[in-house]
Order: sequence, then C-alpha cells, then structure tokens
Amino acid sequence: MFPFRKLHAQCFFFLLKPCQNPRFQTTKSATKFAGKATVKQAQAALLEYLHSTRSLNFLDADNMCKNSPSFLQDLLAKTHLHTPHVDTKRSISRYLRYHPINEFEPFFESAGLSPSEYAPLLPPHMIYLNDDVLLMENHQALCNYGVPRTKMGRVFKLAPQVFRYKPGVLISKLREYENLGVSRKTLINVVAFSPCILVGGVDFDFVKVVEMLKRVIGKDCEWIGEHLLINKGCCNWRVMFQVLSLLSTVFNEKQLCDLITRHPGLIFEESGGCVLSLIGFLLKFGLSVNRVCVMLHEFPEIRAVKFLSNLRLCFLFLTEIKMEASEIGRILQSHCLVLGSFTMKRTITLLTNLNVGKKRLCRVVRDDPVVMKSWALGRRIEPLVNSYVEYESKALKKEFMLRLGYEENSKAMNESIKLFRGRGAELQERLEFIVNAGLDYEVVCKMIRESPRILSQTTDRINMKIESLVNEGYSMSDLASFPSFLSYSAERVKLRFSMYNWLKRHGAAEAGLALSTIIACSEKAFEKMYVNRHPSGLQVWRDLKAQISSES
Repeated sequence: MFPFRKLHAQCFFFLLKPCQNPRFQTTKSATKFAGKATVKQAQAALLEYLHSTRSLNFLDADNMCKNSPSFLQDLLAKTHLHTPHVDTKRSISRYLRYHPINEFEPFFESAGLSPSEYAPLLPPHMIYLNDDVLLMENHQALCNYGVPRTKMGRVFKLAPQVFRYKPGVLISKLREYENLGVSRKTLINVVAFSPCILVGGVDFDFVKVVEMLKRVIGKDCEWIGEHLLINKGCCNWRVMFQVLSLLSTVFNEKQLCDLITRHPGLIFEESGGCVLSLIGFLLKFGLSVNRVCVMLHEFPEIRAVKFLSNLRLCFLFLTEIKMEASEIGRILQSHCLVLGSFTMKRTITLLTNLNVGKKRLCRVVRDDPVVMKSWALGRRIEPLVNSYVEYESKALKKEFMLRLGYEENSKAMNESIKLFRGRGAELQERLEFIVNAGLDYEVVCKMIRESPRILSQTTDRINMKIESLVNEGYSMSDLASFPSFLSYSAERVKLRFSMYNWLKRHGAAEAGLALSTIIACSEKAFEKMYVNRHPSGLQVWRDLKAQISSES
C-alpha cells in the first residue's frame, strides 16, 4: 500500500502545479526559456513554410526567419498552446498548415522595424507577400542594387511610395544619380538611412552636397550614411548644402575637412539646421564671424543639439535673475564654449540651494561666469554663504584697489568696486595690459580711479580700442586725458571716427578735435554740431550706421 500512496501523493502534487496547464501560461513564460536549439528548429520550420510552401525568394525567407525575433516568439507561444508536447519543428509545421500567418509581419520586422512601427504599414486586406507584386519587385530591385535587407526598414517608414513604382522606375532613378557622379556605394548607404532622394525627381542639392564633401574630404562619401541615422526623418539636403556653403566661405578646405572629420554632427544633425541656429544665436549676442569660427574649431565632444540647448538654458537663467542685456551678451561672448558644455539646473532650484536672492546671484555670475559650471545637473550645491570663490574674489579686488590708491572701506572704494567686472587677477592683468601699451603705471592708476569701468572689459576689447585710437592719429597721452574712451562700445567709436574723417575730407570739420569732443557727446548733439555741417552729411551718417551695424 505504501508505494501506491506515495505515487498517489506525487500525482496529486503534480496536478496542483498551475504552470503545467498550458491555459495558464502567458506568451512570455512559454518562450522565456526557449533555448538556441528550439529557436533554430522554429526558424527552420518557418523557412520551409515560407520558401517551399509559400514560394518566397530563399534570401527573403531566410532573412525573415533569422531577423524577426518578436514574430518568432509569438509563433512559438501559439504552437506551444496548441501542441505543447510535440517536437518544435513538427509543432510549428503543423500549426502553419492550418493557420496561415500574416507574412508582412516578419517581413517588416526583418527589415528593422519594431511591431509598433510596422503596424500602420500592414495592408488591411492582404496577408500574403506575393499578392503585393509591386512591393516585392521594388524590394527585390533595392536588394539587387546592394541595399541590405536588414536596413530596409527606414525606406518602408520614410518613403513607402518607393515600393509603389512601376517596374524599372526605381533603378532608373538610381542610375540618374550615378550619371551625375554619385557612386553606387554612396547611394546604397544614403538610401538605407535617408531614402527620400528616391521620391520625386532628382535631388540636385544631394548631388551638390556629395560633390562638395568629396572635394573637401578627398574620398568617396559612403561613410555619410551612418551619420544620417541621428535624424528621425529624411535629410534636408538643401539646408545641408547651405551650411556647407556658409562654412566654406569662412574656412579653407583643409580647415573644413578637419572640422567635418572631428565633428560630423555639426553638418548632419538636423541636416545642419542646428549649427545654423547656433551661429545665429551667437551672432545675435555680439560674437563676430571670426569668433564663431574659432568656437566651431574648439567645439567640445557634445552633440550640437545639446550644446545649443545648454546655451539657451544658460541664457534663460541669466534673464530670470534679471541680469542686464549687455552683461548677458558679454558673458555669452567670452564663455560660450564653457556654457554650452553642461546643462544648468533650474533657476528656482539654484536660488533655493544657494540660499541667495537674484540680485546677489547676478553679482556672483558677473564677477566669475565660470562658477555656473558648478551648478550643472548632477552636482551637489552648497549654500553660497560659504562659497570660497566669492570671498577670494572680493579679497583680491580689495587688495587690487588698495594698490590703486583707494582708501580702505572709503565711499569711493565701495562705489568703484561695484563697477568692476571680473576677478581680482583679471583686473590686474587688464591694468598691466594698458601700462604695456605705453603709459606710466601711476598714470593708468589715476585713469582707473577717474573711470573704473575701463577695466570691466577683456584685454581683447581694450586692445581693439587702443589700436583704433592710434590708427586715427591720436597718442596714448590723449587716452590718459580721456580714459572714458575705453568704456564706449567699439561700434560707437568706429562710427564717430568714420564720420569725422569724412567731414574732414570734405572740409566740414577741422582737424585735431579732442577725443572727448568726438566720442562723449550724445548722438543728437553730434549730428547737430558736426553731421549737419555738410548737405550730404546726414545721408552719409545713416549709411555708415547701417554698414557698421551689419558688420558687427
């Protein structure tokens, strides 16, 4: 009796296991532990069905079996539910004999599309591939041309009308591009990632881009296909050609080749539209074309889209803390590469974590814009009260001002320290730069005490203004008499000097006017006292304004 009881108990325990009943098994659990042998048997059964029974091209059938894992998983689950104890290949063969499949599902999946992507492409009243003659003929034409079957998904997704062409049309389009100088390898790669060149007539902008890249890079362009993958849609070759044309006007071919090789994303992200937006953004904030070129050459290892997004976030932050527009422009001009390389936290988060108000935060950023890098996403922020950077900067500034001759904690010192922009070390560097330009140290200290704002700009801007001064025939002693000259914008200085020179040439102004007379007066006063002296003066003044404004 004992063996019988033991066997009865084992059978009872076996029946209690819910997973033994196939009705309780999900698709996932049924195929989760399917081994390689099982998958190979399933592939073999499906290949036999597609090729032998359904008469599909062997290469198409083989590709569908090997590169449609989701479809195969569902097929295994269904056959397991119907015949759970039969050999896998026999089970699938028997299932397919009585349950025709929608052949478009493994076909589209094997081309590189996920089920959610190919669902809208499924024909509503068709399940057999051979019934869609145009689709299969055009698919075969692309395959014969060299486009890999596994990369055909973007063609189906982005240019489905390609598969509705009449026989011979598709190949004739490819031949047209070849006749225009585009190599077969380049076409294969581009069609796989940006198939819209096959829609409509010949895309001559695409041909121009290929020609320009071949000339600049010095080799064929089959490599561009992989870079087109970063775009969700088709490439806009017209925009890309405009970007390349723009860059070719400011870079020579060697420099442009180096730029494209190191940062291909600048050209291919959003078809180059992103770099156009970036250049426009920087020009708007006062960067010269040459400075933009230098910035592109030193571009960090980051996507152009992300870089532009980071810059915009920094600009938004600076506007939200109520910083003046001129200061925002100065910071973006001098630190654009740094600001674009990290993502700022939100303004409200910074104000809370730093435990400061907008006014003080604005002052901290003006003194040292690089401090914003420590407020990037992912970094821990300490309250600004204990910030060593601020205390160090203030100490250096005070030390610098004492060397200039200010009395410690005097009213003049407290007022002047608010006008200085930059760290103490930077202020000392600017002072030494003016001294090295040809003035005595004591004279420069006196100039700074009279006009503290002259040290609130970079040495590059100071140098540019001193050069314009000397080129107009003035000496450094004239600068010592009128130090505020360095505080005026370069555009104002250039405009006033240009107009003054024109008036001198036409006998409407005497030579040797003082710097302060030319530069310091308001625009209305300058027009009244000097411009209106000549009948054509006002028109020349307006033309010069427009010219200098466009150059800047």
